[in-house]
Amino acid sequence: MDQDSRGSGNPNLGYALKIVHATCSLAGSASYLDDIRADLRDRGISRAVRDHDTPALFDWLVEALSFQGISDAIAAGYIDRHGSVRWAEIAEALSRNPTCPKLGGYWRFYDCRYRKGSRTCSEPGHFDACPLPRHPLRNGHLNQMAYSLFLFMRDVADEDFVGWMDGQLGAVDPNPLTRLPALREAIIGPLRNVYGVADKVLAMALSSLLLSAGKRRPLWVEVGANLRGHRHPGP
Repeated sequence: MDQDSRGSGNPNLGYALKIVHATCSLAGSASYLDDIRADLRDRGISRAVRDHDTPALFDWLVEALSFQGISDAIAAGYIDRHGSVRWAEIAEALSRNPTCPKLGGYWRFYDCRYRKGSRTCSEPGHFDACPLPRHPLRNGHLNQMAYSLFLFMRDVADEDFVGWMDGQLGAVDPNPLTRLPALREAIIGPLRNVYGVADKVLAMALSSLLLSAGKRRPLWVEVGANLRGHRHPGP
């Protein structure tokens, strides 16, 4: 192809570019990635990634994961009226050493079975002193999810969620035949064990977080884009 046919003044190239742009726009906004990054930058999440600010990332992620099992409008409306739950609130509650054995750590937090409507759980003898039911989330499953996620970030990620994700991705075998599935699983796999987290919502939330990293973490952007386009099993 000669220089004229590749030049910006070539009418055939201009027409082809318009067709490609129009086709791509059918799948979504041309500014989709920029919009994600702008939103997370405005909410302080890009800065939190840069600063390894795990509490800020928890506050954002636990809210994002609340948008499952119900319409976005209803979930957003509930959060607007009642708020979410913050890292500092759970950290302060656990610093009082509650008696329930399930709150002793991530690997001990299972089979909680808290039900908001009936105010029951699997450890009724500890219920009245338990901090978990006191957060005004939409249902008991979300209260359990919030504590499970907090304990994961504290105990598994050692309160450095960004460092944990860097380590998970950095340990993946570079074999090109298995690399992308392995990168996805390195992040999604361990978090799949957090109580009440569905793969689809988890993948969407993490893909946004990874895509927000920009040039500082090109591997994050690659995995985030792959998560966004990959079909995940589950509800």
